[in-house]
Amino acid sequence: MNDAHHALWPAPHAASPVDTTVSLPGSKSLTNRALVLAAVADGPGVVRRALRSRDTELMAAALTALGAEVDTTGDDWKVSPGAWTGRTTIDCGLAGTVMRFVPPVAALADGPVIFDGDPHARSRPMHEVLRGLRGLGVEIDDEDRGTLPFTVLGTGSVRGGEVTIDASASSQFISALLLAGARYEQGVDVRHDGKPVPSLPHIEMTVDQLRQRGVDVDDSDANHWRVAPGPVRATDVVVEPDLSNAAPFLASALATGGRVTVRDWPAHTTQAGNALREILSLMGADVSLGDDGLTVRGTGTISGLDYDLHDVGELTPVVAALCALASSPSHLRGIAHIRGHETDRLAALATELNSLGGHVVETDDGLTIRPAHLDGGTFHTYADHRMAHAAVVLGLVVRGVKVENVETTAKTFPGFADAWSRLL
Repeated sequence: MNDAHHALWPAPHAASPVDTTVSLPGSKSLTNRALVLAAVADGPGVVRRALRSRDTELMAAALTALGAEVDTTGDDWKVSPGAWTGRTTIDCGLAGTVMRFVPPVAALADGPVIFDGDPHARSRPMHEVLRGLRGLGVEIDDEDRGTLPFTVLGTGSVRGGEVTIDASASSQFISALLLAGARYEQGVDVRHDGKPVPSLPHIEMTVDQLRQRGVDVDDSDANHWRVAPGPVRATDVVVEPDLSNAAPFLASALATGGRVTVRDWPAHTTQAGNALREILSLMGADVSLGDDGLTVRGTGTISGLDYDLHDVGELTPVVAALCALASSPSHLRGIAHIRGHETDRLAALATELNSLGGHVVETDDGLTIRPAHLDGGTFHTYADHRMAHAAVVLGLVVRGVKVENVETTAKTFPGFADAWSRLL
């Protein structure tokens, strides 16, 4: 760990209600899906308003290492497919999209491709992606770990076909196989067998992105996705703002009884962050979507929440922070799978909220949060950007909150600390 990981950042405290309008960087989820599809397309394309962050730069570097040309010098990233070559090493960092979306592309390369990442990345589950690839005819050497590091032994083509996996730990397992599936000889026919798949909007996002490029996708049956073999049409795409990154900003309006507008909120979107409209309304906010964007107004009261976050688990840290400030108990459910994210988010949230005086109990699949008086103190982030988002929301109301390693927010929002400070 370097000094940045241990640095403590005093979270800004709001002396009055927040009243501001913000513009957000592009969606990481959309940027990385667009980059993968542009790299396997039948010609050059442009990813406009791409998010520039550690995760997306790792994705661009990974696709470049495999033979594509990704020009990231401007705001609009130009991607030219190339001849897929192996005999390289991919740095996944802590990016789930890189460690899961790139191996199916690497299987098309001619030669071995080694995947590794940050130390904590080696604990993130990969078994079902690797098992799925093996079922499609790809040889992989992982020494039976089911995690990083591993080697994809590409032969220049992939048979494809039918495969069944258990994607109950992450929807990314499904998206990973679908994104490159059109380039496989038989396409892919993926079935899920297990507990419900979490974060289904992310799979819907993948399917939508494939269809925008002319790929034939059949998702008419539950837990079953078919991608027909064929070309991936080259196209230019515009990346929407990252709506999950809007969570702390919109939450600040509710926490302080103020007003926040997020510009360019799409009228129609597959992003999980769109659920904030319902969640914040249930917690007492006045939420409206207009020509200026999405506006949230706090009413001076924060109500507890009983909500199943299964499909939008990435919103849990900020929602949990608001629940810790609420006047009535909350029960957050359906999110056992977020134990396998950048950190065990359920354990981390319970530990950090309780360290400030909270009353939080872990359940099998969520958190029970009861009203309690909170005091300042150090809020550890575990190198998890969403944990930092929770901490800064608390800091608006609770004096003396110090955020460990706030720079971890660069994963999806470079310059977040400065943008947050400008709220006040």
